[in-house]
Amino acid sequence: MIRPPLPRAPRLPPRQQRLQEVRAPPPQIRCRDTSIHNTFMFGDIKGVYAVLKDPAMVNALMETVHEEMVWAPEMGMWTLSSKVKQTSGLRLAASRGHTACVEELLFRGAEVNADPGGNTALHDACIGGHSDCVQLLLSHGADPEVLAADGSAPLHLCTSDQSFHCAKLLLEGGADINVRSRDSRLTPLHVAAQRGLEEHIELFLSHGADVLATNREGETPLNAACSGAERPSEAGRYRRVIQKLLDAGANPQTAGRKQHTPLHNACANCCPRIVDVLLQHGARADVENCAGYTPMDCLLQVVEDYPTQESEAIARSLLNYGAKPVSPKV
Repeated sequence: MIRPPLPRAPRLPPRQQRLQEVRAPPPQIRCRDTSIHNTFMFGDIKGVYAVLKDPAMVNALMETVHEEMVWAPEMGMWTLSSKVKQTSGLRLAASRGHTACVEELLFRGAEVNADPGGNTALHDACIGGHSDCVQLLLSHGADPEVLAADGSAPLHLCTSDQSFHCAKLLLEGGADINVRSRDSRLTPLHVAAQRGLEEHIELFLSHGADVLATNREGETPLNAACSGAERPSEAGRYRRVIQKLLDAGANPQTAGRKQHTPLHNACANCCPRIVDVLLQHGARADVENCAGYTPMDCLLQVVEDYPTQESEAIARSLLNYGAKPVSPKV
């Protein structure tokens, strides 16, 4: 049986062929030249102009090789292994806040949502608190909700006082205030509460952050704030954060999977004013966690670690709100 010949793909006219060739993206360049990396990292705009004379360098992969000792179980010994870390010129410039370099790269067609190495330039700009770079990236189409390789959205990476304006720009750009990190299921409010960021808390609450949201461990932002208040010198701002969360409807009786309540955390950190605020808002002084420990037990276990704190005042407050005078477990 004679089969008919297969139809051929239509041939493009010469002009269309030329246009297609022009529009075809060039192969991606891998660059391990430290001097070029430093050009973007240190914001050397003249150096950037020189590097970008080659258009393919706009989206070049910047690679660094690190020699690390790794355990090889099949050999039963430690071996020297080369690990390659990747980034881009746009990421390097954005991470250091070099606005002029970022603007030049974007003007020349840098891929704004590219994530070599696991982060986009927007993630890096937020980590550094560089709001001018964040604004530039968003205006050129950066995705305000893109997740990094570790599952973090840009809002999760606004973890310093300097990043407040970055967070504000992200929300104005359409970022979801209740976005969850991939594995831990943290919201931006969890992260801000853990860090004791007062302005961030106010901003997030004003945009509808869910104060009752729980992470993978079943903990709310209030749990996060009470566990984060570890340093006596920072107790004041954490108390204000906790007050804002309580005023917004946080429940001081919410316990995580280990039945550890915010009051357990506050007592473990020996924070008398935070303990008082929680008790005044309905925290239970006699509740036990999964190990059978009450807030009083948590306090007695850390008294020696906080000799200058008012541990007696905490114990008195707990007793006034129904704690047992003596715990048989301590």
